Amino acid sequence: MTPVSALPRTNPGADVAGRYAPSPSGPLHIGNLRTALIAWLAARSRGAPFVLRIEDLDRVRSRPEHERSQLDDLAALGLDWDGSPMRQSERLQQHREAFERLRVAGRVYPCWCTRADVEQAASAPHRSSAHRRYPGTCRGLSAAERRDRASSSGREPVWRLDGRSERVSFHDLLRGPSEGVVDDVVLWRADDAPAYNLAVVVDDDAQSVGEVVRGDDLIDSTPGQTLLADLLGLKPAVYLHVPLVLGPEGRRLAKRDGAITLQQRRSAGETTAQIVRWMARSAGLAGDEDPTTLDALLDTFQPRRLAREPVVLPPVGSL
Repeated sequence: MTPVSALPRTNPGADVAGRYAPSPSGPLHIGNLRTALIAWLAARSRGAPFVLRIEDLDRVRSRPEHERSQLDDLAALGLDWDGSPMRQSERLQQHREAFERLRVAGRVYPCWCTRADVEQAASAPHRSSAHRRYPGTCRGLSAAERRDRASSSGREPVWRLDGRSERVSFHDLLRGPSEGVVDDVVLWRADDAPAYNLAVVVDDDAQSVGEVVRGDDLIDSTPGQTLLADLLGLKPAVYLHVPLVLGPEGRRLAKRDGAITLQQRRSAGETTAQIVRWMARSAGLAGDEDPTTLDALLDTFQPRRLAREPVVLPPVGSL
């Protein structure tokens, strides 16, 4: 297949908005906030809009109190944003319209596989860890086979993107030209709600977001989101995937790691200025003797300066 390529805009202009899009399912940890700081710097250093989006599609875990605490934490760091935050839960009609366009175009299919089915297929001995993606079990089912699956499963299907194993190119401001194979990700959930990969593409376009800064644990989703933008006739984004902040055992930050939120660190005696200084230095945006006020960081921000390896969050009192 011919690759779908994002525009090679290595220096997006001031009209290209940046964004931060937290899910209000709990407090933000220091790694989340460091990514938010980098996203803010990337946009504001270009004189561009910076917008927020509340990704509250998880009806069970999303809570107003988590949203309030997240906005408070961003403001405590000195980060501002343009306009009111968008809430994904208020845009279900737009998500549905995009999904229906993909269904009419024949680029989605129903899937009755359980999570266990997918994990079992992905971990089969003949499949390498580098290719643990949805194996396409339900992709080629006939109409009769689909009726049988629907009857025997007794549950509603999810709807997956028919990625057709396309190899898609995109531009990353830290890694340069990049590419990957599209996975058949879920676009519409069994509870009749949009899934992350569809909603994020539709909503980024609605907010005029052209530069996406996020953790590099999401880089595998970029080929599929770039393809979705192309299929929907939307302008693809430029990406900046930032290495993660890890816990003391080298794993993703979690509650087991102790003081990982801004409130916890400040309650233990660390100041916001100390925390921002650590964020900037650990991300490669400032040296040991460089100032780390937001104004100073804006003056010197360059994506190419960013660290390319993950960093471990230091224990309380060592910042």
